[in-house]
Amino acid sequence: MSKRPAFWLAWFTWGLYLAMAIVTLVFQSKNAPSEFAGDLLNALILLAFATVGAFIASRQPQNPIGWIFCIGTLFWGLGVLLLEYAVYTLITEPGSLPAGPLLGVFGGWARGFGWFLFITFLLLLFPNGRLPSPRWRFLAWLITGLLAAYAIASFLAPAIGNSDTRLAAVRNPLGISGAEDLFATLQFLLSLGLFAASVACIVAVVLRFRRARGVERQQLKWFAYGAALSTLMLVAIISNIIAGWINSGPITTTSFYLAVVCIPISAGIAILKYRLYDIDVIINRTVVYGTLTLSLTLVYFGLVIGLQALSGWITGHTFQSPVIVVVSTLAIAALFQPLRQRIQAIIDHRFYRRKYDAEKLLAAFSATLRNEVDLSELSAHLLAVVQETMQPVHVSLWLRQPEQRTKKPA
Repeated sequence: MSKRPAFWLAWFTWGLYLAMAIVTLVFQSKNAPSEFAGDLLNALILLAFATVGAFIASRQPQNPIGWIFCIGTLFWGLGVLLLEYAVYTLITEPGSLPAGPLLGVFGGWARGFGWFLFITFLLLLFPNGRLPSPRWRFLAWLITGLLAAYAIASFLAPAIGNSDTRLAAVRNPLGISGAEDLFATLQFLLSLGLFAASVACIVAVVLRFRRARGVERQQLKWFAYGAALSTLMLVAIISNIIAGWINSGPITTTSFYLAVVCIPISAGIAILKYRLYDIDVIINRTVVYGTLTLSLTLVYFGLVIGLQALSGWITGHTFQSPVIVVVSTLAIAALFQPLRQRIQAIIDHRFYRRKYDAEKLLAAFSATLRNEVDLSELSAHLLAVVQETMQPVHVSLWLRQPEQRTKKPA
């Protein structure tokens, strides 16, 4: 497909999703007005997926990744729309609109299909739209078969409660009556198989990264960075909820969706190669300042608790003094810069060994340059530094001979 038709098709899918999202929000405002904020954020997250897909597909139509984003978002958005339609016409306003059960069945399948498309083929084909090697063709066909079986099981299941618990009492007009347990087990096994296939796709990404070089390696770094950042944020949110430090509310919902949106953004940057080689700096800074923040937080609370305990042991009374907070804050301010430099050195030494060794070699060569006067020794040092830091296939040094001055005749 040429770029002009691809451009219009990609942005048509974006506009189509936007129209579906608006209609879905209208139904959701009727079905559950109290949950409208979360529903709006969910629609915005899917809009981010659709936007990234439209950008990639319009600029690189030969890359299937952009179209996977577009198609997956359309199916997911369509599924949510049809499920909300079914809830509205069957529960909120019974009988107000036609074909509620049938559209609910298609909605449950479409939403699941969009979700499984993201966690399987998007991972398996990222970033160039091709399989890591021909050996992975079996996995691609297996995922296709599981998706087809999942569709058949969704259309023939007697009930549609597995798609949306609000529709648990609704019967599927296409379903086979009397086979509830069979289809419930079948849907569970198919979903389990697709999740197992997604794990295999993650393994494919890891193996692809180990073999990748150059641009492809940087693209995979961006994708891994977005996925890791999302995972860490989600783990932090869930841990805080379990510990009781925060309650499940609008702030938690917003944080959850902000965590998820890191994935399409990082994938878009990787595919479009925007600031591609900045990822090493970003990862380095994230690790350094993340470790620094955690360390300073632990030191701060340790100082506050320790000084309060010490003052209580001396005075015999436990109290919170503003002096303790001020002293702890000043200690953190004094520790910030030396601790940051120390953490930076440790991380460079551990994870960026080549860069760390190169910097040490250059520093040693600078010292040699100030003290060495023998040209042959200096040339040998220069060749050794270039060979060690840049590791070229071949290195040689050419020294220009000094010009011979001739005396002018009198």
